[in-house]
Amino acid sequence: MVPITISSREFNQDASKAKKEANRGPVFITDRGQLSHVLLSIEDYQQLTGGNAPLATLLAMADGEDIIFSAPKADLTPRPAEFE
Repeated sequence: MVPITISSREFNQDASKAKKEANRGPVFITDRGQLSHVLLSIEDYQQLTGGNAPLATLLAMADGEDIIFSAPKADLTPRPAEFE
């Protein structure tokens, strides 16, 4: 796996090429000659994070509306106040 480095201008002009390259390994993106971002395939990202992405991250994804989330019902049984 040879890391690929592209400029932010190249990324903006050909994002599909960058995504294809990310399937082979990380794509490092530079901004004014300095490394600024890394593009990973979802498989590489899940391996890196252990597959545990925060719910907010999952819902913010482009296909987040397809995620089914059922929150557990909260126990809101009133209890008498305790004063000491």
